[in-house]
Amino acid sequence: MRPVAMSAIRHSPAAERNQGPILAALERLLPRRGVALEIASGTGQHAAHFAAALAQWQWQPSDVEPAALASIDARCAGLANVRPALVLDVMRETWPGVPPVVDAIFCANMLHISPWPTCAALMQGAARHLAANGVLVLYGPYVVDGEPTAPSNVAFDADLRARPRLGPTPPGRRDGRSRGGGTGAARAHRHARQQPAPRVGACRVGGGRR
Repeated sequence: MRPVAMSAIRHSPAAERNQGPILAALERLLPRRGVALEIASGTGQHAAHFAAALAQWQWQPSDVEPAALASIDARCAGLANVRPALVLDVMRETWPGVPPVVDAIFCANMLHISPWPTCAALMQGAARHLAANGVLVLYGPYVVDGEPTAPSNVAFDADLRARPRLGPTPPGRRDGRSRGGGTGAARAHRHARQQPAPRVGACRVGGGRR
C-alpha cells in the first residue's frame, strides 16, 4: 500500500447516501467470494464501504484521474482485502495492472456523464477480463422502458443532453450497440434493482475468460 496522507481524502455526499442501497444489491448479486474490479472509484468511499462488508472479496479500485488515487488509498487504508488503486482509462485497448481475470466489475455514475464510446470500451474490457460466470454491475440514472427512474432525473437528463454526447441511455440501446460492436453482448441473465433514484443493473457479458 502506498503511503497516504489523511488530508488527501475526498468526500462525496452522493456516495455516502447511496453506498448502503448499492451494498444491499451487491450482497444479492455477488457470490460469497471473488476478485472485483471497481472502475471510476472517485473518492474511494464505495471501495472502502463494500470491501469492509464483503470481507471475502479482493477489491481492486481504479480511476482515470491520477489525483484520485491518494483519496482512494487513504479511504481503504487498513483494509487487507483492498489492493492499491491504479490509474485506469477504459478507452485503452488494454488495461495495465488489472488482474487478468476478475469475478465482478463494478462501475458507478460513469456512463451517463461520458461519451458513448466509453460504454462500448467498458463492455469490451469486461469481455476481456470477466471470468466465465462473472458479472458486470452498473449503477446510475438509467432510463427503463422510456421512463426516467425519478422526476429529478428528467432535469438531470436535460442538463446532460445539453452537453455533446451525454445523457442517460436506455439499457436496451446499450445492449444493441454492444452486439453491433462485437463485444459478445450482455446475455439474458440480467437484473435491475430499483434504488432511491438511480438504479443498479447487472449483466453477464459474453466472451468471459474460462
